[in-house]
Amino acid sequence: MRVAIGLLVHETNTFSSVPTTVESFKQHEWEHGQAILEKSRNVRNFAGGMIDKAEELGIELVPTFSAFAKPSGIITKETYEIVLNELLDGIKQAGEIDAVCLGLHGAGVVEGIDDLEGEILQAVRTVIGYSIPLTAALDLHGNLTQKMIAEADALFGVHLYPHVDMYERAAEALDVAHRMVKGECKPVMHLTKLPLIIPPSTTNLSPAKDINEACYRWEKEPGVIDCAFFHGFSYTDTPDVGVSIISVVDGDKELAKRVTEEVARIVWEKRDEFAPHVLTSAEGIQEALGSEGLPIIINETSDNPGGGTPGDGTHLLGAMIEAKLENACFGFIYDPDVAQIAHEAGVGSTLEIKLGGKTDTLHGASLSVTAYVKSLSDGKFIASTPMGKGSQVNYGKSARLQVGGIDILVCSVRSQVFDEQIFLLHGINVLEYKIVALKSSQHFRASFEPIAARIITVDSPGLTCLQFTHFDYKRLQRPIYPLDQETKFPN
Repeated sequence: MRVAIGLLVHETNTFSSVPTTVESFKQHEWEHGQAILEKSRNVRNFAGGMIDKAEELGIELVPTFSAFAKPSGIITKETYEIVLNELLDGIKQAGEIDAVCLGLHGAGVVEGIDDLEGEILQAVRTVIGYSIPLTAALDLHGNLTQKMIAEADALFGVHLYPHVDMYERAAEALDVAHRMVKGECKPVMHLTKLPLIIPPSTTNLSPAKDINEACYRWEKEPGVIDCAFFHGFSYTDTPDVGVSIISVVDGDKELAKRVTEEVARIVWEKRDEFAPHVLTSAEGIQEALGSEGLPIIINETSDNPGGGTPGDGTHLLGAMIEAKLENACFGFIYDPDVAQIAHEAGVGSTLEIKLGGKTDTLHGASLSVTAYVKSLSDGKFIASTPMGKGSQVNYGKSARLQVGGIDILVCSVRSQVFDEQIFLLHGINVLEYKIVALKSSQHFRASFEPIAARIITVDSPGLTCLQFTHFDYKRLQRPIYPLDQETKFPN
């Protein structure tokens, strides 16, 4: 059996002013053919899951094209046409294939196209037709559409946030494609969408944990292959934004509908439990100082590059400097200009610099600081996080600067922090620090929760702010909760 695989992943924050281009993809992943297998073998990501499942089942994988860009603004039309053609050309050149398995996101937006994934799936169908199985793994932050359901045979959403089960969901997508080819199952899907947007919500805590457990109970029922709770991506302004439930059932459309509608009702009953507890940066710092043990992790959720923010925001870092903290570290701020200056000056130098705040004013102004260059690096390491463990990471020229009692990491590639490796690279053992501050909403928890004495989330103006009233939504399908308190559960 021969199965073609491909990946095309982008989470689009339509409020971002930074367009997503071909270079945005090439900066992170742009691979063809066997290079995809070489890069992702033994890595806990979508491609890694497909590779291992294929080897287990004796399937010949035909890798086509894999592209990934960090979350950012709308994908340009030219970029979309280029990446789509790369994927389709790879499938056309694959020769005779029995199925196609893709890794997508679910919240991609292109100039003039609200539903990137629906368009991709439809385009793949123009190449392979509708008799060849087409399955895909999706991020749980996907804004799902009926078009995606119509064009795919089975969609498998990541269940966990942090996304430590990407590997398993992609393996499942490949397994079902294999079973379809062998005539062992005929999956049908049902999608129930809710008029609801929710902030980033980790699945190891209620209420998201409770909803996942309801999904898992259904998956134990005969004929139910999968049930997935899609949180949606609320930092996208399109009519399809919102929470949804997808079921994949073997042949029984009525069962598929019953599954999603029951879980959707549970979500609706718990909608108020998603309301965030909001602390300012100054409030979070004071709570950290009053907490026992170390390290106390402070995550700046409002400038999470994993949601499309610039990563050079200064609200939290500025508050840390103003509080004159000791035994504290911050990792990391995106500022390639300062990283270059530090590399040119060398270790042991003292710099007068303007740090961060280079992209916009929403996330805070540049900080004028005197900084000592403690260490320098190339920003390269192997990820230890359960999310993508084993993958090669490159944050470019990086530096450890000391401003008073605070160690500040500065890197040249925009990213949230997933694990402690970027700290260790610069000689920082986070276990020895009272306060460890970082930019991320939830993914950091996979690595830091086991070692943290406490985690404190702080919020401020930003493109991933927890307070939806700060966003000028124009295209959402209204009414939608919690923006419209009178919203009713759909019948």
